[in-house]
Amino acid sequence: MSRRVVTGLDADGKSCILIDGPVPKLSQSSDMIWRTATVPADNSGSEDTAVPYAMEHLHDGGSNFMHVEFPPHMGPYLHATDTLDYLVVLSGQIVLQLEAEEVVLNPGDLVVDRGVIHAWRNDTGQPARMVSVTVPAHPVGKGRTV
Repeated sequence: MSRRVVTGLDADGKSCILIDGPVPKLSQSSDMIWRTATVPADNSGSEDTAVPYAMEHLHDGGSNFMHVEFPPHMGPYLHATDTLDYLVVLSGQIVLQLEAEEVVLNPGDLVVDRGVIHAWRNDTGQPARMVSVTVPAHPVGKGRTV
């Protein structure tokens, strides 16, 4: 069973963990981790749209599907984006650091980061890998910092 971690804001407006538990088993073949009803995408065309990563891609109105690698002993960089991020830890161990708390993530863990202040940290001597999908979102809290 995969783990689902969903971030949000606490009563003081600080980023926190809202949900930390198993993925709800609501059907026999597919588990919906999180869903939004809107984000129009243009699926027409046949060009290869993969481009080198640039921070502005997070805020240009499009969605992004990314594989991310965190080097050993990578330190945290607290930031927020005006995006909804769906993340899957593939290998290694990564720490999701928030303003009010942090959580250690392992392979198979699933994260829904809802645009709150956060950082990624790798405290181990091994690289960590995850897949990330970002979707434009309205700001929460103070909004984006990058």
